Amino acid sequence: MSPRPTDALSQPFARAWALVRAWPGDALHVWRRSLRLRVVTAIVVLSAVVIGSVGYMVMRQISDGLVKSRVDASVAEARTETATARERLGSAGGNDFDPDTQLRLLVENLVARGEVKDFDVVVLGPVGDGGTIGGVRTTPTVDSDSVPDNLRSDVEDGGDGGLAWTFTRIRYSGDSETTGNSDQPGVAVGSTIVLPSDGGTYALYYLFPMGEELQTLLLLRQVLLVAGVVLLLLIAGVALLVTRQVITPVRLARRVAERIASGRLEERMHVSGEDDIARLAMSFNQMAEALQSQIRKLVELSRVQRTFVSDVSHELRTPLTTVRMAGDVLHDARASFDPVTSRAAELLQTELDRFENLLADLLEISRFDAGAAVLDLEDTNLGDVAHRVVGSVAPVALQRGVPVTVVDEGVFMAEVDVRRVERIVRNLLTNAIDHAEGGGVTVRLAADGEATALTVRDYGIGLQPGQSAMVFNRFWRADPARARTTGGTGLGLAIALEDARLHGGWLQAWGTPGGGAQFRLTLPRRAGDPLTHSPLPLVPRDVPAEAARDVPESVQ
Repeated sequence: MSPRPTDALSQPFARAWALVRAWPGDALHVWRRSLRLRVVTAIVVLSAVVIGSVGYMVMRQISDGLVKSRVDASVAEARTETATARERLGSAGGNDFDPDTQLRLLVENLVARGEVKDFDVVVLGPVGDGGTIGGVRTTPTVDSDSVPDNLRSDVEDGGDGGLAWTFTRIRYSGDSETTGNSDQPGVAVGSTIVLPSDGGTYALYYLFPMGEELQTLLLLRQVLLVAGVVLLLLIAGVALLVTRQVITPVRLARRVAERIASGRLEERMHVSGEDDIARLAMSFNQMAEALQSQIRKLVELSRVQRTFVSDVSHELRTPLTTVRMAGDVLHDARASFDPVTSRAAELLQTELDRFENLLADLLEISRFDAGAAVLDLEDTNLGDVAHRVVGSVAPVALQRGVPVTVVDEGVFMAEVDVRRVERIVRNLLTNAIDHAEGGGVTVRLAADGEATALTVRDYGIGLQPGQSAMVFNRFWRADPARARTTGGTGLGLAIALEDARLHGGWLQAWGTPGGGAQFRLTLPRRAGDPLTHSPLPLVPRDVPAEAARDVPESVQ
């Protein structure tokens, strides 16, 4: 069946959406892993802040200087033009022209001078009492609304000779494409003059455009922006170069350390020069030499120890068999002995059993060390295994006064080596009974599509902080001072851990002082499948949340 067109069209969008969704996580992953990226980013960001601050200060200073210079020049020019206009009006006399002609000539003269000196004129009046000519006269194309209301009030209140200024936006009437002008910022300076012909006071406003200053500031901002970007790129390049010189040896050290950790103990860093990085490489190589020497010693010691354990275990089997035969004869005939000799024969039999168990554990450990342990897999219900083991340890539990219960019934299938799993469960149960201090022991089971889990919970002495990571060590005992009449050889949990690992499973421990302990066995549903979770929690459900947070888990 061919795919539908809509499906074919949606696939690229789905891939693009998946990339977009994954981008934040990928970026965060790169940010966390790349020291060079973090250092360069920090340098560039800090440099951008410094460059931006300096550029802003420079721009502000230049802008203030240009504006102040333009304002001073505008006010001076307006004062000069007003004085000149008053002088001409005074020299002309009050009877030579009628008021309308006199005002028209004044405006035309100011407009002509404004075209030369680059300013516009707005005449309003009359202001206050007197005057016979009203209306507005301006430079052609200039809108009288360019004069702000606050400036009009200041000029009208200033009386004869008043001078005031403010910033404004010069507006031009008509289409800017037709007039050749567009609205632009400027300085408005206002004053008053008295027309001799009618004695009226008129407001005279000069509009000085600041287009050149604006263009200068825009050009300066562009120059500062380009210079800042170029400077940031240069700083980023320098930072990359510097961090490369510093971080590259660190990366090489990391790679060499990873190779050493993987077992290539002969790996060393290349040393060149005499600087701090070179001395760091020399120190790293010296450390690697010392580690290699110590590891070789430990490996050799471990090999000798394993060889010794294996040889002693095998060598003891023959004399132990002979001693066992003799002990059996004495044990069978103990009824004919006097009480002291009969008791000695019973103690001999008990210690021979203990010795045989120890020897069997040592031989099993030797097989694990030699890599000779193999699995005989079959699909098994771990519930049956748990009940079978509970039944086998029932006499010991009854003797100690420890009730053992399996609380979960059902089918919990897993592909396992039955003999080894039984041994794991037996070791966990005997360990729990031994440390239950008269309390009960509970066995739980659970399973899902991926894994099957079993927990053994006791309410005895528990584990001290840090001991949950040590309980699987060989020959380790929670209380070394405890009598050897209780407890096993100290190898049971170590063998159980090796059996769990052989299955690709987990064996974990949790405990709290006085609150008991819990061991959890998690096995994959199918042999060889990876484990990602366990169907049962490691911390018991009856434990307070505070205790669960305070006690770390041991994942083995």
